[in-house]
Amino acid sequence: MSTLNTVIDHPDRRLVVALPHTYERARENYEALVPQADLAAFHRSASWGETLELAGRNAPHGFMRYYTSDIAAVMAGSARSWSATQYLMGNHTIAERMYRHDPSVMLHAPLRTLLYTDPGGGTRLAVDQPSLLFASYGDARVAEVGEELDALLARLLALLDADPPRELTPRAGEDRRLT
Repeated sequence: MSTLNTVIDHPDRRLVVALPHTYERARENYEALVPQADLAAFHRSASWGETLELAGRNAPHGFMRYYTSDIAAVMAGSARSWSATQYLMGNHTIAERMYRHDPSVMLHAPLRTLLYTDPGGGTRLAVDQPSLLFASYGDARVAEVGEELDALLARLLALLDADPPRELTPRAGEDRRLT
């Protein structure tokens, strides 16, 4: 067992995307597009093939929810009340394609997202850009999955009637990394 510690600095980009609907409608849309993971069904899967098939049905747009927290409820009594819901969103069958190379990728999988009302009353979705998170692991196979997650996230944002940030959908040959 190695006693050496590793410290990894890595770039990150938080994407804060305006959604055109009220918070309540945006939350309904998000939760319909990103269904709750059926953990009991996954636990009953007899094979990885069955798990993949179930994930395809459970996550028709690529993602499912593993955790939901009503932030307004836990912040009750604070000086300011906002509508906000935090989610862990992902797909463990996609994450497995990274996990097999480096189990520490699970630090960033599933993705943390936050749906909230901003000070002006608009609705926002915040998330860290997956490709930057996973590129930091120094493995091209992991980084490739991160780029796939960028594309899935862009598609989800479009389904939420938002304009996906250009950083999620690069043109051929364009570099998405922070400069």
